[in-house]
Amino acid sequence: MGVILIVVGMVIVLFGLFFYFSDGIPMIGKLPGDIRIKRENFTFYFPLATSILLSVVISLVIYFIRRFS
Repeated sequence: MGVILIVVGMVIVLFGLFFYFSDGIPMIGKLPGDIRIKRENFTFYFPLATSILLSVVISLVIYFIRRFS
């Protein structure tokens, strides 16, 4: 149980660092499929393609961790 908590904590820290530095990473949040609607007094942004890409990457990481541990 302790090892699982440590791994989960490290993953959360990595996600935090990723989102903190994501402005400097090209294409994050600007992929085709990300929805952005701008009006005069309203902006709606939903990173659909970015969310799907992150989900696939996270699933692959978890798959490889479970496979080789």
